[in-house]
Amino acid sequence: MAPLPPSTMTDPSLPSPTPDAARPEPLHYHLMGIGGIGMSAFARLLHARGARVSGCDESVTELTAQLLAEGIAVGRGHSAAHVTTQPHSRIDVLVASEAVPKSHPELVAAREAGIEVRPRMALLDELLRAGPSIGVIGTHGKTTTTSMIAVALAGAGLDPSAFVGGIVPEFGSNARVGAGPFVAEVDESDRAFAELGSETAVFTNAEDDHVGGNQATYWATVEEQHAGFARYVAQSGRVLLCADWPGLADLCAGTQETLSYGQAEGADYRAVHLRPDPDGTSFTVTFQGEALGEARVGLPGVHNVLNALAALAVNHLYGGAFGAAAAALAAFGGPGRRWQRIGTLNGALVIDDYAHNATKVAAAVQAARQTGRRVRVVFQPHRYLRTQQSWPRLADALMDADEVLLLDIVAASEPPIEGIHTTLISDRMTANGHAGVRYLPDREEVLQVLRETAAPGDVIVTMGAGDVWKLARELVTPDAAGARP
Repeated sequence: MAPLPPSTMTDPSLPSPTPDAARPEPLHYHLMGIGGIGMSAFARLLHARGARVSGCDESVTELTAQLLAEGIAVGRGHSAAHVTTQPHSRIDVLVASEAVPKSHPELVAAREAGIEVRPRMALLDELLRAGPSIGVIGTHGKTTTTSMIAVALAGAGLDPSAFVGGIVPEFGSNARVGAGPFVAEVDESDRAFAELGSETAVFTNAEDDHVGGNQATYWATVEEQHAGFARYVAQSGRVLLCADWPGLADLCAGTQETLSYGQAEGADYRAVHLRPDPDGTSFTVTFQGEALGEARVGLPGVHNVLNALAALAVNHLYGGAFGAAAAALAAFGGPGRRWQRIGTLNGALVIDDYAHNATKVAAAVQAARQTGRRVRVVFQPHRYLRTQQSWPRLADALMDADEVLLLDIVAASEPPIEGIHTTLISDRMTANGHAGVRYLPDREEVLQVLRETAAPGDVIVTMGAGDVWKLARELVTPDAAGARP
């Protein structure tokens, strides 16, 4: 493949895995919001490469405690004092997401002190361009697909580095440091992602999530967002796109090299002869008509077959042994909050899933149906704007569940929107004939209902991007209710 085009972002060199002996001491990076799943992964990668790393976050969590245990300094709260008093020595680079206002005192203090303020996407850009790289883009499926690619490559002995928006059980972390290709989840909610590129872009889908409103993490229109996807793949060496998702090929028209994966006729990499069972799906993988071998994904749902197929396709492109990669994927239980098995309650299987837009919700319900159990969903709508845009689709996506218990909308820092309420979803479902939907804003009532009625033939799925995950853990082990996934 041709080399990647020059980056349009700022590009000071990252520290190498072994600090330069000519430099008296390594760069000091300070990460705002270090307790977030993305920033914590950056912290781990930088720390492993020899940089000095510190950070701050509003609250103390299990994740920040893990960073402290790994030797990364973490302060509670955000303050200009982190810069002016230098509690962890002088900062060379302050890293912040686009969601942090430019007027934030910590950023202002850094600029006044002559400290470089670097967007988090600039860091990711440098990591992607430092060597062979795989960037996973799309509006959903990124975390699972990125995890599966990293697990498959590691299983095949290719020793990848990884940057993942979830905890990968095989790595015990959301980051992995290796000598092989760098695999990264590239989040389209940060509009600067469109300035990036990778050696291989894995393009899962393109929908209308993170669109509308005036927030830093939202696009003005779906057309602008899709143009961002097109720009990313145009700046990449090649694209591996999902042939089952309409419209992706049009967005990839300007790429150097295009390959596809899916169930669709004509896809370069195909999953055929699917054999679903309650715990997952076995299938055959072909490349341009020739069988590569048998594979299995231990997570239910056709969407997970496609995620695993993408991982096996990337492994094939990078020369990994198919059998070893397939074996690693067959044993893979999924990243945190993606069809995560929490435990049981009265014989019922308790699952937690991050699904929060209509497509993800429908896929999670379909996965639950594959188990053959009675499907009971606890759904927490996420953000007022997203609910305003998609409540009819959310209601329709939940119709295939046997029972749906609906919590209040989690604001995620958004102001309420008049007339937008969870009951829009429940009322539509009832009007469409669903007899098992209830709006239950009292969490204790949700717990009581499930504890009294859970049975061995049930699967209970807590679903949403907010804090609904706590309920799953309270159902299984009440003492662990405060533990973060």
